[in-house]
Amino acid sequence: MTANDTLGDDRRPAPRVADGIAFFALTFVLTLPFWAASALIGWRLLPGLPLAAIAVVCPAASALALSARRGGVAAARLLLARAWDAGRIQTKIWWLPILMLSPLVSVATFLILRLGGAGVPDPRIAILPALALAVLFVVSALCEEIGWTGFALARLQERLGWLGAALLIGAVWALWHIPALLQAQRSATWIAWWALGTVAMRVIMVWVFNRSGGSVFGVSVLHAGSNLCWQLFPVHGSWFDPRLNGLLLAGVAGVIVVAEFRRRGCVGT
Repeated sequence: MTANDTLGDDRRPAPRVADGIAFFALTFVLTLPFWAASALIGWRLLPGLPLAAIAVVCPAASALALSARRGGVAAARLLLARAWDAGRIQTKIWWLPILMLSPLVSVATFLILRLGGAGVPDPRIAILPALALAVLFVVSALCEEIGWTGFALARLQERLGWLGAALLIGAVWALWHIPALLQAQRSATWIAWWALGTVAMRVIMVWVFNRSGGSVFGVSVLHAGSNLCWQLFPVHGSWFDPRLNGLLLAGVAGVIVVAEFRRRGCVGT
């Protein structure tokens, strides 16, 4: 399966790397007012989630604006429709990693902490608030992934290969979060381990996207699951460990890269 098999609509203008770079730049520019407002007001939407998190709308806004500029309103509508493209995942077993990766990583983290003698409390998860959070995180992930996956990946993957595109998007994605993390008073060490997990998660997301049929909605659910597990672990994110989370996700990403190396014959194609 090639990038064109999963990422394209034949009516869309040919993707260009320059468009992907323009998307990164415009997303950062659109986010600046959110960072500023968050710094001035200092509100928290959820534990560890500053007001700047509302900037999740910026990747979608950037991608839709650039799509309209490049291909007109029709191109923007086609991109927006990708938010509901779950039907692209025709082999339904792919929903297992999409839905279960983050819960399994969270369980592994919990067990490692417990076995290591940490005083991590038993999980306390209220069903209805958790469902409400899940819906909120799916919507916010869709806003992000219309941009990161639906727009940027298509522009970068053909030139950089799947792994190169995943690493670049992952690095920019992590960098984009840093101002909000600083506003949440995260330490440099916390952010560094979190960034490792974030880049690794993007590698996993791109791999799932390509192998499962190219569904932006599927990647958004995977993204939302990561956010939900962070917020719930094990009580309102109180014991979330970015080091363990990052190392576990990096391990999964490493296995995927090695498997793709063997399957394809070279990494990054």
